[in-house]
Amino acid sequence: MQRIVILGNAGSGKSTLARALGQQLSLPVVHLDKLFWEPGWVEPDAGQFRERVREAIATDAWVCEGNYARRTFDLRLPRADLIIWLDTPRLTCFNRVIRRSVMNRPRADIPAGCSEKLDREFLTFLKFVWTFDLGYRPGIEAVRLAIAPQIPVVHLRGAGQIEAFLHTLAAAPGTCRVTTR
Repeated sequence: MQRIVILGNAGSGKSTLARALGQQLSLPVVHLDKLFWEPGWVEPDAGQFRERVREAIATDAWVCEGNYARRTFDLRLPRADLIIWLDTPRLTCFNRVIRRSVMNRPRADIPAGCSEKLDREFLTFLKFVWTFDLGYRPGIEAVRLAIAPQIPVVHLRGAGQIEAFLHTLAAAPGTCRVTTR
C-alpha cells in the first residue's frame, strides 16, 4: 500500500488516521482541506485547487484524506491502492466538530489564515455533519463507484476498528488483508 485515500464525514477521524498511517508507513500525508481553502475560508478557483491536488499526489506514495468527490476523485482514485471509508457514527462526528471548534486549536489539516468560529456558517456546517450519511455520502459513493470500482475499500467504524487496522499493519508491514463490502 503506497497510495491510500481516506473518506468520511467531518469529525470522523480522517486527518488523525491519515497522520497515523503516514507515520506508520513512512508516507507523506495530503490534507485536501489545506489545499482547498484560502485564508479566511475563501474557496479557490476550481482549476487552481485541482492543480494543487495533482501536484500533491504526483509522487508514488501518499495518504490523502478528504472527500471532494466531484472535484478530485478522477485525479486520486485511479492512482489509489486502497480506499478507507470511516463509518464513524454521526453523533461522534457531531461532538468532535463542536469540541474542536470550541477549542479552536491549530491543527495540521487546517490551512493558514483559517480559524474555526462559532457563527452562522458553523451552524450550516453542523447541519452538513448531521445529514452527511443520508444527504452526501450516497453521492460520494456513486462517484467512487463510477470512477474506481476496482479499488479495494476498507470500512472502519469507530476507534476499536481503526486501532485493530493499524495494529494489523504494524504486525505485518507491507501486507494488509483487504476486504470489500
